[in-house]
Amino acid sequence: MSGIYLARTNQKLSFARIHLDQLKQAQDDTSWNKHALIESFNESVLFHLSSAYDAFLREIAELYKVDTEALTGYRSLAAELEATGVESPELKQLSLLESDQTGWLHKMVSAYEACWHGSDRHESVTESSSVSEIHVLQVNPDHAEDGQIIREYEGWFQSLSELINRLREGMQEW
Repeated sequence: MSGIYLARTNQKLSFARIHLDQLKQAQDDTSWNKHALIESFNESVLFHLSSAYDAFLREIAELYKVDTEALTGYRSLAAELEATGVESPELKQLSLLESDQTGWLHKMVSAYEACWHGSDRHESVTESSSVSEIHVLQVNPDHAEDGQIIREYEGWFQSLSELINRLREGMQEW
């Protein structure tokens, strides 16, 4: 493994941690742009978590000698590995997490994708959505869930970090 994507994954996790810390500080801010700071950091945390996940998918692709430049996400990697007849234990675990609509990885990816959309109507949280996904969908939310969103992000950060470390240990055995 060349380590390019390993370094990128680590960098993105570090950036997510920095922006999560900034989000927490923005909660205590008293300036006129407090809510703009909060919304900005909400989306930047999601961006860096999603980017870390994407870089990790490329780590896996690199391990199995799949063209990393052609990847567009989990499904793309799965299709490439299937086409070459390679089975990946890492991908099997990710498959379970991605397909569990009530699980943290599915919610994290959905929340990031919600950054690309906006709505002026109040959305409600369902079992397969997350508070942060609903928050970024709404234009000018009331910020009542900000504390809950931070806890959700912290959980996602912790879960993603642990997942990456656990799967990397198995990848080292090759």
